[in-house]
Parts: sequence; C-alpha cells; structure tokens
Amino acid sequence: MDKQAFPRMVRVRQNFVRDRVEDVPATVQAELEKLGHAIKPGMTVGITAGSRGIQNILTILEVAVRFVKGKGATPVLLAAMGSHGGGSESGQKEVLDSLGITEERLGAKVITCAKGREVGTTDGGWKVFMLESAFEVDAIMPINRVKTHTSFKGTVESGLAKKLVVGLGGPPGATQFHAVGKSERLSPLLEEVAGAIIAQMPVIGGLAIIENAYEETARIEGVLGENIIERERELLAYSKTLMPSLPVEHIDALVVEEMGKNYSGTGLDTNIVGRLRIQGGTEPASPVIRYISVLDLSEESHGNATGIGLADFTTQKLVDKIDRKATYLNCLTTTFVARAFLPLFLDTEEETLTTMMHCVRNTPLESLRMVFVPNTLFLTDCYVSEGLLSELEGNERYEIVGSPQDVTFDSQGNLELRLSTH
Repeated sequence: MDKQAFPRMVRVRQNFVRDRVEDVPATVQAELEKLGHAIKPGMTVGITAGSRGIQNILTILEVAVRFVKGKGATPVLLAAMGSHGGGSESGQKEVLDSLGITEERLGAKVITCAKGREVGTTDGGWKVFMLESAFEVDAIMPINRVKTHTSFKGTVESGLAKKLVVGLGGPPGATQFHAVGKSERLSPLLEEVAGAIIAQMPVIGGLAIIENAYEETARIEGVLGENIIERERELLAYSKTLMPSLPVEHIDALVVEEMGKNYSGTGLDTNIVGRLRIQGGTEPASPVIRYISVLDLSEESHGNATGIGLADFTTQKLVDKIDRKATYLNCLTTTFVARAFLPLFLDTEEETLTTMMHCVRNTPLESLRMVFVPNTLFLTDCYVSEGLLSELEGNERYEIVGSPQDVTFDSQGNLELRLSTH
C-alpha cells in the first residue's frame, strides 16, 4: 500500500453534564439504610458482583459488606455475570480477581457458580433461571450500573433487572435472553422475568449506580425490591442525559486506540460508533462513520474481542491477543456472530491507518472528517482533523487544546499521537 498523507489533528476537550456524588461511602451507607430493615441477624446476604468495570465499585462493595455485617448478618459476594468469564467458575474468578473483587480485599467470601436452575415460567412463557448460588443465601442484593444497552433499546436496559435476569440467571439465563433476537422484545422480557424473580426469590432491593460522561459516579440510589422495575425506568432516562458522544455525527475515519470489555460489553460501544451488526437488525441512523480502525485490545478483556466485527481495520497485535473461545462464546450466546468477524488486519498501526486512508483518498485532506479517541468510554479528550474545527469553534461544549499536529509513527510503526495513559 502506497504511503498516504494524513490531515493534521487538533486536540479537543468536550464538556459534558457533570452530575456527581462527592462522598461515595457516605452516600452508599445512606442509601443502604433504605434496605436495612429487611436484613436480620444470622441471615446470609448475597451481594452481586459482575464483570463490568464500574467506577468506585470496590468502595461500594466494601461499604455494602460492612453494612450487612453491621446488621449481624453474613455478606457473600455472588458472581453474577451470565456467560461472561467463559461461562465457567474459574473464568468468573479470573474476571473478578482482575477487578479486585476478592475476599482478601472486601472481607466477604466470593462465590462463583456457572450452574443455573429453572425455577418457573412467566405468564408470557419465559423461563426463569437462577444460579444455584442464589439459593444458598437468605437475601439477594443486586448492585449494578444503570445505563443504555449496546444491543437493544427500551424502558429497561442495563441495570438491576438485567443483573437479576442475565447476571444471576447464569449461562442459561443469558442464553435465553440473547436468543430472543428481536431487540424490541428484550426490554419487555427483562421486566417480565425480573418481576417473576422478585416475586419468587428473596430480593430485598439493590443499589443502582449511574455514571456521567467522565466515568464518575453521578448517582447511587437504594431501591426496594418491589420498586426495582418502576424506578429503573426513571433512572435509565436520567442516565441517558449524561452519556458521552463523539464530537460530530458524520465521520470519514475514526481511530480507536483500544477496545475491550472494560469499556463496553461489545468492546466498542455501539451507541458511540453507530453500528450494531445484528443479523436482520436495522443499523442506527447516527452517528454515520465510513471507516473504523481499532489499534489494540485491552488487557482487562482477557482476550475477549467481542465487537471486533464492528471495525473495518485492525492490527496484527490485536488479533494475536484474541481468545477465540471466549470471544465466540460471548457472540454465540448473544447470537450476534458478526461481532466476532475479523476486519482487515495489518502488521502495524501505521499500515492499518495507511490502509484506511487509502479508502478515503478521494476526500481532500482539508475537508476530511477524522477523529481519534482512546476508547469508546472516555471521550472527554479526542483529536479531530483541522477540517472539523469550524464546526466546533464557538460552541461552549468544546475547548480547543493546543495547535494542529502531524500524524507520526515511531520506528515500530506505532501511532505517536495518543490519548491513552498506557
């Protein structure tokens, strides 16, 4: 491939709504008081622990563990991550260990479990699954982040209901959920099955966590079991007002330094890149991105490259890190197999981006719409091509940081104009 010219890039800082909790431990303590009446001395209380990298999760779990102990009860941490971690107990432990969720760190036993039990059927015909570990406790306290999902939209998406249905539903619960296929049916399924779980299992209530675009904790709220579905609808609507986004909706070439499960369940957040890659599904109307290059896979993903199929170009080093079994299991569970398809992959970052530039070579550099981001989670700082500056200048949402810079590569062909800290 002939060497291609790149537009000069300018660093831009985006200003998003920044609601945040100033004192996380005190807030958790206060919100748990809403649930405290249901915890009796001698009980065993199962606090859910998932595979997502939630901000302040260790602090939140620490306070929850202390709170339960303060009631004279015994807290345990229930691995609740559906089919993540390869659908095995050892895989679950590896994921939780990587997040620091350990007995040594939190002072409560961590229980992994990959075997689910069918406990009933809803009026609508959905099966209700629960991990065997959920039957070893006297009370269940789900803790999860409430946010928009990467595969479907509805009144309830990611949150406490999904933690019960898919997380504590284990591999069979996750399989049923993802096998539905039609995205419009997923939110109603969550509400219906979660309602059945709350009615049948000792779900005393949980903690709903909302984060802002800076990945800071924006709200923590204790929600009683019987109010989970109704309240989660309201919290989801609020969380969507805090979401980050790319600086513009129409992009010729997007470069993502790193993808991974710690940034999004799909590796690349579908809400950010505007691609779903769901067979038979309709793609989002915006944003519209012609080509996407992804340069690396995060270590925190443990080789799970779910979402690589959302990209057009990637690097050999990323491909070398892929654990095919983990990636395939994740995508087969959801049935969205296109998300595991490999894009074109090149030897170095320079070759990868040069190849992408070849595909947009007919667009003059002065008008090329190019954006660099560190990942699809942290979007506060990004690089945009000079041709985009006229659309951003004068808007208080954007701050232009520094002057235009050339796109350069080191002797190993690695991009030097980077935003990530590692």
